[in-house]
Amino acid sequence: MAANVSWLTPANETTGNNQTAKPFSVFDGCDTQVEGILYDLTLQCINVVVGIPANLLVIAVLVRNRKESTTSDIYLGSLAFMDAYFGSMTPISFLNLYHWHSKEVWSALKFSYGVKDTSGPLFLSCICLDRFLAVVFPLAFGRFKRVEYRLSLSVLVFGLTFAYSAAKTVGGLPDFEKVFTGEILATFTWMVVCNASILWALKKSGGVGKDDMRPMKRKAFKIVLSILCIIVVNYLPPVALFPFEDYYSPHVFRCYVQPIGFSFLNISSTIQPLVYLCRLDKVPFLPDACVRKWCLCVPQEKDKTTPAQKPSG
Repeated sequence: MAANVSWLTPANETTGNNQTAKPFSVFDGCDTQVEGILYDLTLQCINVVVGIPANLLVIAVLVRNRKESTTSDIYLGSLAFMDAYFGSMTPISFLNLYHWHSKEVWSALKFSYGVKDTSGPLFLSCICLDRFLAVVFPLAFGRFKRVEYRLSLSVLVFGLTFAYSAAKTVGGLPDFEKVFTGEILATFTWMVVCNASILWALKKSGGVGKDDMRPMKRKAFKIVLSILCIIVVNYLPPVALFPFEDYYSPHVFRCYVQPIGFSFLNISSTIQPLVYLCRLDKVPFLPDACVRKWCLCVPQEKDKTTPAQKPSG
């Protein structure tokens, strides 16, 4: 399985010593079959127009509500920051592909794709872990509720992300693509099993307890279900396609399967913040009319939710 954006690798990095180096091209090797590449680039443009403002708004909301923060806010803020950074690199990618043709800029772009490959799955896994402990093992969750534990886990994720991105930037490491294969398969399996366990526990306990706790459980059920939908939509396509790389011809995999598979992963930079914002009772800094256009479910949720039942993200 190849790493993200290998279809953008310049020809002078892939050709042999006895071949003439070609100019840097966004369609390198796929000049006559560009549909998959254009599809991925189109979704990355959506990240710029919608994803960056949405992620910055998520960060602003978390900062504004820091006195009433939840245990997962540090993961949500880190994920939003990384997604905003990834989206900001798209215009630079276009400029480098069509104008600059700079190897230094190309290295920075490879680093940003390494960040996207790693930070999203790992921080979502941390959020799933936090929810899993809170619902399935509440006693253990109480013992590990201090912010220091989440800061330490976040630092570990940042360290793994930057190490992977640096190795991706350097390139030439043997079997390096297997690192991403193992990571995406492991994190996808963990997130699906974790969220399925949470949903089962919430559904099983739905009729137990006091009546005033039922809305909280119902809201938690919807939150976890939305996370599970994000996981399936954004991560299932690459998980399902990339392990079967050997069954495709190299050209088909490079020009169609790979860019289309990664496009589902890349568009998560827009979907994740929008889903978070739609779950809020009220989105600060935005008029209600604007919110209703994006989140049709918000007015109904407001009528049923009290301030004490604010979703934890």
